[in-house]
Amino acid sequence: MTLDQLRPTANRLLEPFVDLTERLGLSPNGISVVALFVAVAAGGAFYFGGEMPTAYLAGAALVFVNGWLDLLDGALARRLDEDSDAGDLLDHVVDRYADIVIVAGLAAGIERYALGLAAVTGVLMTSYLGTQAQAVGLDRVYGGVLGRADRLVLIAAVAIAAAFVDLSVQGLSLVGWLLVLFAVVGHLTTLQRFYSAWRALE
Repeated sequence: MTLDQLRPTANRLLEPFVDLTERLGLSPNGISVVALFVAVAAGGAFYFGGEMPTAYLAGAALVFVNGWLDLLDGALARRLDEDSDAGDLLDHVVDRYADIVIVAGLAAGIERYALGLAAVTGVLMTSYLGTQAQAVGLDRVYGGVLGRADRLVLIAAVAIAAAFVDLSVQGLSLVGWLLVLFAVVGHLTTLQRFYSAWRALE
């Protein structure tokens, strides 16, 4: 399951927003920075969601906005012919910090810090292996069960459900099981990407 395959469709839907941001004179890097602040706000909403479930709804909305802005900055850069290594670097740094604060907010909200650590390292290592393959001369790797777009959609969907359903299975809430999923699938995807890159380099 990877929503990254739908990127061409998303880019077409983005066109009106790209037109608007271009007319407003916004820069791709500026949008990337705004996306980070939105992610921080989402993490904060998730932190309060543990005690106030309706905060999960705000977090879900902010996650969708973060994902949309993440697409918009790249589309605007291509429109303005401002694709650059510096912009790519900023985008990746912003995305990783966004991943950290969102997952950390989810874990802190339910006070499952060890599980949060396992989840966030899985997410980060997945992304690291994707770009490290490129660093050693291979193509950037996007393969795996869950890409970033998939994670954001899952986070938003589970957050919406958690706002209305107080469900516990084996002592874990819906958010807790989402963290388990990220931890397990993240590290499995890391190993998958490592194996694929290793075989290509032999």
